[in-house]
Amino acid sequence: MPTPETTTATSTSPASGVSRRIGGIAESATLAVDAKAKALKAAGRPVIGFGAGEPDFPTPANIVAAAQAACADPRNHRYTPAAGLPELREAVAAKTLRDSGHEVSASQVLITNGGKQAVYQAFATIVDPGDEVLLPAPYWTTYPEAITLAGGVPVQVTADESADYLVTVEQLEAARTPRTKVLLLCSPSNPTGSVYSRAQVVAIGEWAVEHGLWVVTDEIYEHLVYDGAEAVSLPAAVPAAAERTIVVNGVAKTYAMTGWRVGWLIGPAAVVKAAANLQSHLTSNVANVSQRAALEAVSGSLDAVHEMRAAFDRRRRTIVSLLSGIPGVECPTPRGAFYVYPSVKALVGRTLRGAVIGSSAELAALVLEHAEVAVVPGEAFGTPGYLRLSYALGDEDLVEGVTRMAALLGEVE
Repeated sequence: MPTPETTTATSTSPASGVSRRIGGIAESATLAVDAKAKALKAAGRPVIGFGAGEPDFPTPANIVAAAQAACADPRNHRYTPAAGLPELREAVAAKTLRDSGHEVSASQVLITNGGKQAVYQAFATIVDPGDEVLLPAPYWTTYPEAITLAGGVPVQVTADESADYLVTVEQLEAARTPRTKVLLLCSPSNPTGSVYSRAQVVAIGEWAVEHGLWVVTDEIYEHLVYDGAEAVSLPAAVPAAAERTIVVNGVAKTYAMTGWRVGWLIGPAAVVKAAANLQSHLTSNVANVSQRAALEAVSGSLDAVHEMRAAFDRRRRTIVSLLSGIPGVECPTPRGAFYVYPSVKALVGRTLRGAVIGSSAELAALVLEHAEVAVVPGEAFGTPGYLRLSYALGDEDLVEGVTRMAALLGEVE
């Protein structure tokens, strides 16, 4: 779970007036690191940020043009169905069949305000208080918070670099109890970039079916795979699991649209209808202009996506090579997303510029202070002893940032 070293929950004292439920939510560590890096840059410091998980490319021009046209269309100036524009729901269903082989109807699609809302609404819809959710770690910072806010209990199942950060059926079975209801699966993974093979996905899916578990599978990095890796959609690989699987996805990572805030969840029609009822009170419809932009994205060519993936692949190879050359840093080669998750356990307990490195969180603070490089410590992802770096930034900044880190860490005693 996030620790006080990397996240700070709101005070829940009687004087604060904040409920325990909301006061227990920790700030997103990745957004906090990114905000701090931007604030330092605004103050004139040459900080290079590896914290934010967002492409540095502009949204493709055809998508922007579709949004511009949508602004002038009075249809988009009014409320639209809370579950999403009917044509966008149809297009997401068609895109899902095209990209993952998972056939669904438009009634099984709910358009949400970004992937985060899809994640929260998935858990809020199927989790009752006390239900346990198996959470493979390292995990994205939002998962345990969304589970807890929905009344669930996150049960961490950890895999380290020796297993490429991929959990096994045996580990999941060992963590399963009579209260287990849901498994969270993210492949390609944030924060590690690891990708489950087809055989692993099938084994996990069949295990989930055997025990009557729900699966929430996050597929938002589906198009960002390298070295022959395949992003396998669990309900497509194990059709028997589809009736108890919720897929969450969105346009943010694939189409460089993090700021447009369009995601979706796909699941059994009854679950989607219930989640849509929740959304009708929570936010109503997603902004129509953003939905029109997303419609152009999911319906159009993937050429721009392939160009961005080629750039990410180049940066991936560069950053792994540079980090692997730093004594005390062990950096597995990721096969998906745009993150590396190197182990720095060999540096913890040693000394840097007179300070003992007590944890990876303390190391990240030292790197920011002395090298002016922002990284996210593993504490934020449930596994101390690691750093997450996003390589979704320009090639020159990437090389400069890791070079600064290497120079600083070369002083470790």
